[in-house]
Amino acid sequence: MALQPAPPSRVFMELVPWANLGRENNPIPALEAQPVGSRPHAAKAHPGAREVHVSGAAEVSASPDRAQVAVRVSSTKEAAAEAKKSVCRRLDYITQSLQQQGLQAENVTVTKDIRRVENAYHMEAEVCITFTEFGKMQNICNFLVEKLDSSVVISPPEFYHTSGSIENLRRQACLVAVENAWRKAQEVCDLVGQTLGKPLLIKEEETKEWEGQIDDHQISRLPGSLTVQQKIKSATMHAASKVFITFEVKGKEKKKKHL
Repeated sequence: MALQPAPPSRVFMELVPWANLGRENNPIPALEAQPVGSRPHAAKAHPGAREVHVSGAAEVSASPDRAQVAVRVSSTKEAAAEAKKSVCRRLDYITQSLQQQGLQAENVTVTKDIRRVENAYHMEAEVCITFTEFGKMQNICNFLVEKLDSSVVISPPEFYHTSGSIENLRRQACLVAVENAWRKAQEVCDLVGQTLGKPLLIKEEETKEWEGQIDDHQISRLPGSLTVQQKIKSATMHAASKVFITFEVKGKEKKKKHL
């Protein structure tokens, strides 16, 4: 049976030799591990300089920072005024309760709609509430369920990320990947008795984003909808970054003895 070809080797560190041969009688040998094929972006060694090429990767995650809940109130009456009165009475109670809980007006949106249904009038009102504190959200929803009748319907919370939080997550993934690459280069240089210099090239090679998911086996075991914690886990965003960095490498400086 034919053997499978070996996978290409991965470069995690590459030390480019110093072109200055005057310090030693023999040139310093190169320490490098080349993959199959050349790296098209690898920086060329400058005359008289040594470089170390390293790669770094990182994966970070962030839970959703917003949740939205919709509270719907409806009433059907023969007279339009009676339908309005029934809905507005409960609507006022909801909005006052939200104010007492410290919710800002900009986080509450109210819409109203009335229409004819056969020989009656049907009125609906919807209160959309945006929460930044999920514990407060649960307390308010539980309070409204206890105080209002079955004509008031509270939707399950929808968790999401603001655009600013996603952008921060991307930056964090890149910065952690750069830090990991720098730490790798620092440790390798210490191991071979060299001093790590300034970065000459920093390139983000790959980025990836995905949303956390509940596995199918777990969903099949749930009797109903997902719990709040499961919804938060499902809406958690993940970001990964891979970077390639070239650092300058300096020789260890010998300490002068003072007489």
